Amino acid sequence: MPTLESQPEWVKSSLSFANGNCVEVANLSGGEVGVRNSRDTAGAVLRFTPDEWHAFIGGVRGGEFDRFGALPVVIVGEAGH
Repeated sequence: MPTLESQPEWVKSSLSFANGNCVEVANLSGGEVGVRNSRDTAGAVLRFTPDEWHAFIGGVRGGEFDRFGALPVVIVGEAGH
C-alpha cells in the first residue's frame, strides 16, 4: 500500500477555472509525468516519459495546438446562415 510520502503531488494551473474543468500534472515514480482530470482524481492517469512531456510542452509553447478547442466562426450574412 502506498504511503503518504510516496503519493504524487498533483498541480493544477493557476489559470484553471473554479468550476473544475481542468487537468492536474504530477511527477510520478520512475521519472514519468502524469496527467489526470481534476474532477476524477481516482480515474485514469495519462503517463508520459520526460522526453514525451517536453515535446508536448514545446508544441504548446510553439502554438501547435492552438486550433484545438477553438469555437467555430460564423459570418453573418453568408449563404446558408
